[in-house]
Amino acid sequence: MGADPLNARPSPWIVRFAPLVPVGAPVLDLACGGGRHCRHFLDHGHKVTGVDRDIAQARLAEGAELIQADLEDGSPWPLPGRRFAGVVVTNFLWRPLFPHLLESLSEGGVLLCETFARGNEAFGRPRNPDHLLQRGELLHLAAGLTVVAYEDGIVEGRAVVQRLCAVKGGGPVPIP
Repeated sequence: MGADPLNARPSPWIVRFAPLVPVGAPVLDLACGGGRHCRHFLDHGHKVTGVDRDIAQARLAEGAELIQADLEDGSPWPLPGRRFAGVVVTNFLWRPLFPHLLESLSEGGVLLCETFARGNEAFGRPRNPDHLLQRGELLHLAAGLTVVAYEDGIVEGRAVVQRLCAVKGGGPVPIP
């Protein structure tokens, strides 16, 4: 039996940098799963769009716009022309989507990513190298954005991840 999505806590990384997204501004949670980050942003006054192949559990994020789409099957980008002040991606990696994610960020928009990296094979899934970021790859994929914070390493002795908070456009950004 899987974890109860109502009790799933948002990632501390996402929570830390979420205040950089202006209250009330639209947020995209890509591959939203059970909707833990949808709920976090909804609770903080945002308009939220969650996208996932299976949105059944994310329906618990009442008030979010939920879009069912397989992000890995080569279908067209499900949000053409839409812009978001925040884009959240956790525990998901499909490299062909990064140009769409960057294009979907409005000027001053915040990209929040946290996903598995090489070395995670020692801790469990995913083990497939196609689903693991190479050293520094997240920085490369977000080229052109202003990096606020970046981490690459072992988290609590249970996973290897890369984390990124980056902003589209220049200018100083307060670090939470």
